Amino acid sequence: MQSANQQTAAFDVVVVGAGMVGTSLSALLGNAGMRVGLIETRPAPLMPSERGADTPPTPRVSALTPVSQRLLTHLQAWPGMQADRVTPYSFMHVWDGEGSGDIHFSADEAGVAVLGHIVENDVTLAALNQQLVNHPKVTRFNGVTVEALQTGARQRYLALNDGRQLQAPLVVAADGARSLLREMAEIEVREEDMGHTSVVTTVRCEKPHGNTARQVFVDGQPLAFLPLTVKGDDHYCSIVWSVEPSRAEQLCGLSRDALGKALAAALEHRLGQVEVCDQAHGFPLIQRHARHYVLANFALVGDAAHSIHPLAGQGVNLGLMDAAVLAEEVINAWQRGAAWGDERILSRYERRRRADNTAMLALMKGFKTLFGSRHPALMLARNMGMSGVNRLAPLKRAVMHQATGERGRLPASCR
Repeated sequence: MQSANQQTAAFDVVVVGAGMVGTSLSALLGNAGMRVGLIETRPAPLMPSERGADTPPTPRVSALTPVSQRLLTHLQAWPGMQADRVTPYSFMHVWDGEGSGDIHFSADEAGVAVLGHIVENDVTLAALNQQLVNHPKVTRFNGVTVEALQTGARQRYLALNDGRQLQAPLVVAADGARSLLREMAEIEVREEDMGHTSVVTTVRCEKPHGNTARQVFVDGQPLAFLPLTVKGDDHYCSIVWSVEPSRAEQLCGLSRDALGKALAAALEHRLGQVEVCDQAHGFPLIQRHARHYVLANFALVGDAAHSIHPLAGQGVNLGLMDAAVLAEEVINAWQRGAAWGDERILSRYERRRRADNTAMLALMKGFKTLFGSRHPALMLARNMGMSGVNRLAPLKRAVMHQATGERGRLPASCR
């Protein structure tokens, strides 16, 4: 990794935001030979050395699809993640706590080795960061923020709060759902408060999880028990419970013992007693979608472009696919000598990603409406629908095909 001590610097691409999506994008571009500047507010990148075998699980996890696994393998991050902590799940069980609706998915039915992996976000990020250590094409700027974004002739200019200035034919905003760069670029965003707060924590259950991801709708509000295996112990789960804000505040204020009892009861004691291992945190759920992803010499990826209800755990998978598709389009243009920051080039990325992201946002909103309704007809319909899907093998395979990320034309890095 080059030192970043120059006052001004020119790059082929500058990526703002070094989370999982921004770091993946930087690695893809850098590996192709492009000069990348990576800007991050964090004072230093999270590294695997900061995580030992005894490190307790962190509360923020992702359900990585096999397609995302292939991308992370392509980036050589997957072996490091496996050496740290990843938990495959081969089964998924979803049911309605207020009725008879019930559906089971299995990897065998889907014709895949696993349905996915539950991985702590810090595990993925640390392994990706490891791939950028001493990278000859990626320069990190840590502990800084962007103060201004300016437009020039086929260039974008960034002013950092430490006085340095950067320029590139393409600036990519990967700085999250409340993207400052998106605001600076004056890209409008459609925003909808989902009326839920996501409560997350880590628990240890009386019974082993059996490599099964479980989700129950309690009063129309989804509670997920996502399997974690810690030092060979398969009794751990990561909890994501999306509830009304007042209920979230109440849950986060409970003692660990009381919260464990509430979780066990909500899951109908299917994993026995539940011991809460960490503090519960609440995150308000706001669904956002930018009106467009690209401008001349500028693009949005990941949560900066779209943030989604965590109902299906698809958020980071959508973001990683954004990174892979944008990198493919940009690298192809760069290799043939075309202007990779040209809006016509970048619009190819938007065309390839917007429909999939829009469909997933609409699907999650539809699920929330369907399962959040107290109307008897809708309650009957959802229970009949779940049971019907469970009995129809071709339909189940189609649903699982979608859930594993096998949608549309995949970039080469994900095949």
